[in-house]
Amino acid sequence: MVERVRRVREARTEPANELGAELMGRVARGDEAAFEQLYDLMIGPVFGLVRRIVRDPAQSEEVVQEVMVELWRSAARYAPERGSATTWAMTLAHRRAVDRVRSAQAAADRDETIGRRDMARPFDEVAEQVTTRLEQEQVRRCLRTLTDLQRESVLLAYYGGRTYREVGELLNTPLGTIKTRLRDGLIRLRDCLGVA
Repeated sequence: MVERVRRVREARTEPANELGAELMGRVARGDEAAFEQLYDLMIGPVFGLVRRIVRDPAQSEEVVQEVMVELWRSAARYAPERGSATTWAMTLAHRRAVDRVRSAQAAADRDETIGRRDMARPFDEVAEQVTTRLEQEQVRRCLRTLTDLQRESVLLAYYGGRTYREVGELLNTPLGTIKTRLRDGLIRLRDCLGVA
């Protein structure tokens, strides 16, 4: 019984395989009528395979359309000695369908990651303001520990936005002295603020 079913299937597929190979050759030469026949021959098996892999009807239709366009464009690459036209079309369909599933999964994973990130604790504006004010007060306190010359140099350079050379010109002090005052002042600020 099994042998009989196999022979019946082979008897049905041999003419289809020969027709597919002949149609692929004509399609490779740009024969649109041959492509219409090839389309009618391939659309059922291709859609069935794609639908089983992709599952979504709309995306399945898109993938089948891509496969059929690929058959038209790449018909010249078809080699009958390597397999039937149906096998070649099914291989293209399988690859496209798997690519679509992978792409959809990657997009879903990205969306999930972004969604989880957006669900993080909302920004607490009051806490941020309190923290900023405490940090500002600590900097003011530490600035008071500097000598008057160090504090003046640091304020002009870091709060006034001036270069070391401009600070030296404003205070009528050599550049090397300004650099030393700033370095010493910053070291004292670092130690006072507890920065490692």
